[in-house]
Amino acid sequence: MATTRDQIQIGENIFEQRHGKERVRVGRVWRSGDNRHNFVEWNVSISLLSDCVNAYVSADNSDIVATDTMKNTVYVKAKECKEQVSVEEFAIILAKHFTSFYPQVTTAIVKIVEKPWERISMNGQPHDHGFKLGSEKHTTEVTVQKNGSLRVTSGVVGLSLLKTTQSGFEGFLRDQNTILPETRERMLATEVSASWRYQFESLSSINNKPLQFTEKYLLVKKVLMDTFFGPPKEGVYSPSVQATLYDMAKAVLGRFPDVSSIHLKMPNIHFLPVNLSSKVNPVIVKFEDDVYLPTDEPHGSIEASLSRPLSKM
Repeated sequence: MATTRDQIQIGENIFEQRHGKERVRVGRVWRSGDNRHNFVEWNVSISLLSDCVNAYVSADNSDIVATDTMKNTVYVKAKECKEQVSVEEFAIILAKHFTSFYPQVTTAIVKIVEKPWERISMNGQPHDHGFKLGSEKHTTEVTVQKNGSLRVTSGVVGLSLLKTTQSGFEGFLRDQNTILPETRERMLATEVSASWRYQFESLSSINNKPLQFTEKYLLVKKVLMDTFFGPPKEGVYSPSVQATLYDMAKAVLGRFPDVSSIHLKMPNIHFLPVNLSSKVNPVIVKFEDDVYLPTDEPHGSIEASLSRPLSKM
């Protein structure tokens, strides 16, 4: 029987394992000297690769980091953050702790979803301690290995975008099952899920650097939306969701040299033209690019990744 850190060979079989804690919810308030409050709410998931295979094969729990301890560590580390940190920075803090504090832990994977609380304004003035819930969510996944290797991915989910014109779909393959008409005028709606990986390769590569993950998240989101919509007056024509997705991915890599790759998932959410008729009245409602039936299923599923040379998602 030969043993490695997170797997064990028994005869001809290889047994691999990991364990962790999911959906640990934490809220954190930071109070500045002028009584202005900043607030975040995070949903944290932790997964550890560690040398605790004996817990499975020998009923020996001595090397297990209890998942309840992982949960408590989230609150401890949140308390220790005296200054406001981004969701990515907090994930790095957690992952670094688990790989440095526990000798048996070889890799820590931390995923966090940030709930979109947004500061409110009253009469044009930002409120010091008032927040409302927004829509799309900021995400991250951080992997830290004991040797200092680092992988940081940021993302956005639930980014709902819609434009009422400047979209079409023509020249697609047709066969005996095709009834979809070609068009140069249609509604284009989607709910973007995007994740992009930064070029950081090690913990040492981010030491003493202004990381500005939150600012970068907002800028990436802006580039995605600007590319989708085009200029305010004339917009930009979309010949397909596929073409628009590629333009959005290309724009992000072109704007941000520290982003090595991006993955986009953009379902085609359909708004169907409404035409109503009857035997008595052949034209109750005639569609003139004005009345639609919104649907969310079934929907088209389009996703793709774009990477710089030698980079992997």
